[in-house]
Amino acid sequence: MDQSFLADSGEEIMKTLWPYLRRFWGVEVAAMVATFVYAFANLWQPKLLQGVMNAIIKGNNDAVVRYGVELLLLALLGIIAGVANTIFSARAALNISTKMRSDIYHHVQKFAFADIEKFAASNLVVRMTNDINQVQGMIMQALQIVARVPIMFIGALVLAMMTIPEMWWMVVLMIVIVAIIAWIGLTVLGKKFGQVQGYIDQVNTIARENLMGVRVVKSFNQEANQEKKFAGASDKMTKVSVQIGYIFSMMMPGVFAFANIAIGAAVLIIGHNITDHPAYLAAIASFVGYMMQLFMAIINAGFIATGATRAFVSLGRIGTVLQHQPSMAFKDVPETELSGSIEFNHVTFSYPGDALPTLRDVSFKVEPGEMVGIVGATGAGKSTLAQLIPRLFDPDSGQIKVGGSDVRDVAEATLRDSISMVLQRATLFSGTIAQNLRQGKPNATVADMRWAADVAQSEEFIRRLDNEFDATVEERSANFSGGQKQRLAITRGVIGKPNILIMDDSTSALDARSERLVQEALARELTGTTTVIIAEKISSIIHADQILVMDHGQVVDRGTHEQLVQSSPIYQEIYTTQKAKEGRNA
Repeated sequence: MDQSFLADSGEEIMKTLWPYLRRFWGVEVAAMVATFVYAFANLWQPKLLQGVMNAIIKGNNDAVVRYGVELLLLALLGIIAGVANTIFSARAALNISTKMRSDIYHHVQKFAFADIEKFAASNLVVRMTNDINQVQGMIMQALQIVARVPIMFIGALVLAMMTIPEMWWMVVLMIVIVAIIAWIGLTVLGKKFGQVQGYIDQVNTIARENLMGVRVVKSFNQEANQEKKFAGASDKMTKVSVQIGYIFSMMMPGVFAFANIAIGAAVLIIGHNITDHPAYLAAIASFVGYMMQLFMAIINAGFIATGATRAFVSLGRIGTVLQHQPSMAFKDVPETELSGSIEFNHVTFSYPGDALPTLRDVSFKVEPGEMVGIVGATGAGKSTLAQLIPRLFDPDSGQIKVGGSDVRDVAEATLRDSISMVLQRATLFSGTIAQNLRQGKPNATVADMRWAADVAQSEEFIRRLDNEFDATVEERSANFSGGQKQRLAITRGVIGKPNILIMDDSTSALDARSERLVQEALARELTGTTTVIIAEKISSIIHADQILVMDHGQVVDRGTHEQLVQSSPIYQEIYTTQKAKEGRNA
């Protein structure tokens, strides 16, 4: 989990937040104007109340009525301003959070695989949801209270001292004690909120892994262990959350209790001196009102600081993502047309943190329209090699060319439009079949879809669906079998007739007959397409123009099937083992 972006880095936090505050300044100003009016209405009410008391003492009924009307009008003004402030604050907070969430999502789309692995997908989800919600709440609270607090604090402080000047020491003492209580509480809370966000990440990661790997969990009877692991992380989060609750339960009642004691003491002192200062009789209510406003300003400042502490942790985590530069960037060059040639020149690659390279000094060349097969033991580097072709990763050294151009010198759109990749674990998105197929060709017609479905041998089961290509794909494509998902993924992969088609063991869930029909259709319909097939079964690549045999990250042999059967010990072993297995299953 990345904790490099610390919540106490005010400069970095403002660097993250300022562009959004600046973008929606109009509605923010409207919210602040409304809160200024609201604060003025509240500050002036005790003064009018003092006027009412004076008028009552003097028996001036006309003045009582006048002050009463003014109090009603002031209250109405305060209500209108308060409602307006809430509306504008909510709109500003929603605008900022929506834009921030959109920016994070857009920025993450630029991340290389290594960047995604660095943050972890589940943590990125938390930052786009929970952390954004924290920031949204803080902004709304800030626009409702932050602008109001200094006005209420300064105004109540000045007016309280003007109302009964002799009680200035009581006001100052009250402020100092409450400020100390708030500072101690908020210092502890800041650390606790950071811990909670970290534990939320852990809980989300464990839950995601468990749900995604539920078949493995059940197959190995690991439910109890997974529950224990989840409970451990959840208990840590709960423990810190309870500690936060304890701090709140002590801090806030303590502040209110002290406020009531201070006000009670002030009233007693004023009452004791009322004979020497008769004017204080009318001023008591006004003074108490300003004392309460002063306390509420301090308490609101505490709430703001508490919310800001939590939101700053979230802003720090959001800033980490937004300010992270993708480890792999494409050049801003014009789009071009690439042929289907592929060339690796002494390519070495290692995943971040790995001590040994996954690929070592790999070199080979594929001509346009050829079919190349890649075989080898698990962990030999076959899938890694395939992922370097569309530049999902950059090699540590060496050069990769597609269509005669170094992939690092080609526009991203050019490379992605020229290469289509079909993975063993077929990923379909919720929506419809047609929407998934149009990811491979945005303007695909029904005729295009039928052609691609015929190539991928998915036409038959699609026709049986009620809405055919408009049939629903449920979340995680749960309404399709493994074989159906693979065939739909192949359909999506071929629909755009790419110059290069990479199939990473993408027919593993198909029966032998369906796999053979797919291979025949690919050879027949995609004659100009360069096809790279990673296969566990040699039967899948037996007719390839060339086959690369990989072992421990190196291409140790290459040639046609007939050549490798004669010259490659590793290929011979794989082929002999598979033939023997087929004989036993016959």
